[in-house]
Amino acid sequence: MKILVPVDGSTHSMEAVKTAVDFAKLKGAEVLVISVVPYISGMEGHEISPSRRERHMEGYTRVCEDAVKEACELLFKEGVTASCSKTILTSVSVPDAIIEFSENEKIDLIVMGSRGLSASTRFKLGSVASQVVKYSPCSIYLVKVTA
Repeated sequence: MKILVPVDGSTHSMEAVKTAVDFAKLKGAEVLVISVVPYISGMEGHEISPSRRERHMEGYTRVCEDAVKEACELLFKEGVTASCSKTILTSVSVPDAIIEFSENEKIDLIVMGSRGLSASTRFKLGSVASQVVKYSPCSIYLVKVTA
C-alpha cells in the first residue's frame, strides 16, 4: 500500500503526517511525502516583476523543502518506510500536481490536512483539499485540527 501526504508546513499537514504514521504502521504501508511549489505569474490580476517573482518562488520553495524535511524526520523517528525527496515545482495548480503525482505513483490513499496556509481557509474547506477530494483517483482521508 502507498500513502501520499502532501505537506505545506501548516499545522493541518503535520497532523496528517501523524495520521499517516498510524495508517502505515497498521497496514505496513510506504509513505510518500510531497510539497508543491505553485508557479506565480501575477498576484490578484497584477503582473509582478521577474525578480520579485523569483524571490517569491525561492521563499515558497524553502517553505516546501522545510515542510518535507520536518515530515520525513517524524516518519523516520516513528520507523515508517518513507520516500521524502519530492518538492514539486509546477506550472499547473497545486491540486492538479497532487492528483497527477498520485496517478503516476499509483497511490492507494492520500492523507492530507483539511486546511493549509491560505488565509481564506478560515471560512471553508481548503480549496486545495476540496479539489483533491473532488478529482482524486484514490481514497482521501482529511485531517482536521480543532483549536
